[in-house]
Amino acid sequence: MAMSANAKTTAKLLTLAVSMLGFALFVMPPLYDAFCEVTGLNGKTGGRYEAVPAMVDAERTVKVQFIASNNENMPWEFKPGVVELKVHPGEAVDTVFHAHNPTDRDMVGQAIPSLVPFKAANYFHKTECFCFNQQTLAAGETAELGLRFIVDPDLPAGVNTITLSYTLFDVTDRIAQQTQNKKADASPI
Repeated sequence: MAMSANAKTTAKLLTLAVSMLGFALFVMPPLYDAFCEVTGLNGKTGGRYEAVPAMVDAERTVKVQFIASNNENMPWEFKPGVVELKVHPGEAVDTVFHAHNPTDRDMVGQAIPSLVPFKAANYFHKTECFCFNQQTLAAGETAELGLRFIVDPDLPAGVNTITLSYTLFDVTDRIAQQTQNKKADASPI
């Protein structure tokens, strides 16, 4: 009898654990994205921005800082080409980040941006960014990852420093699984 009660408890706990994992992986990310979009919290930057000719505010200078970090499972070396730039709102600015895959296998990385202060997120526009696409580096390969951005001239006057941070994630296994699933879906039955 005790074995049956233990087995039921174990089954319930396993079901709960699997349900929590599924919730965390499949339900929370879209909810989090929607929450950030509505509230502007977490400094999530928007997607690709189509630049329109704007007046450059040469009287104002904004400091833009760059930070690069790796998710705990990402072995790449990843760093900004410069840690800080002084820019005039309205001007298009180019910079690079450096990535190196020191492993002996090909890998795919995905950079996720975050920006502070949060209220600056709507005024920081990326026209080109390596974060728009996944980055594939062969074993031992090094790459320069380009970023072009514009700080909007309408940036609130109290914001003098913007920090753009990228966290790099290893998505190699996820991409391989997606490719395998597509092949399985495409194969005739």
